[in-house]
Amino acid sequence: MARSPHKGRSLLIPGLATLIALAILMGLGTWQMQRKAWKEDLIRQIETRAYGEPGSIVPESDWKNWRADQDEFRKVRVTGTFLHDREAPVYGLAQGSRQGAPIQGYYILTPLRLTTGGIAMINRGFVPTDLKNPATRAQSQPDGEVTVTGLVRAPEARNPFTPNDDPARNTWFTRDPQAIAQARGLEPVAPFLIDADATPNPGGWPRGGQTPLTLPNNHLQYALTWYGLALTLIGVFAAFAWRRLQRND
Repeated sequence: MARSPHKGRSLLIPGLATLIALAILMGLGTWQMQRKAWKEDLIRQIETRAYGEPGSIVPESDWKNWRADQDEFRKVRVTGTFLHDREAPVYGLAQGSRQGAPIQGYYILTPLRLTTGGIAMINRGFVPTDLKNPATRAQSQPDGEVTVTGLVRAPEARNPFTPNDDPARNTWFTRDPQAIAQARGLEPVAPFLIDADATPNPGGWPRGGQTPLTLPNNHLQYALTWYGLALTLIGVFAAFAWRRLQRND
């Protein structure tokens, strides 16, 4: 017996809703697969660049052509003189003594005048909130020439929820060497940061070695979850449509 046109039309709106939901679920699954590829590439960069003997940073003549995908996480060593009077505390979180309980504080970014003349912004490490004022940790500001070993890092990206920096109050929410250098009247400044390693600083602060080198990669699991929901949705709609078309036959 021929199906009633009315029955077919009765599936139009549920079918469209199902197609929209299916497209969203498939899109989320595909996005997670793209994230998986990105994360695996990032892990490879860390594994091949962050260990072994430190090298030199990109020379100042090549700073304008610097690319994070070619240089980030590379272990380097630099020598110069800290400009402590121009340090910038950047608000952030660090792992606390208890797992899952981060502590609030600041990452101390201090310009280093290199022996070659340029400036590299050094993320010297983390201090808790009560040590934000450099007067509370005077021992942490060594004079004269120093050598720093650490990892090259790209500037921190802002997102829609990042508060605005306030250079006049020396209040910062992103580790952006160019923005800090411009506010401090410094040039030329490298387009990257150097995250200092865990070598103890005088007085114990700031504490370096904060760069996370072990990254979770659960994107395949997330992708399979979204794709599984998409298959479930197809099955649910097929069962719904079959019952609807069979009704009153």
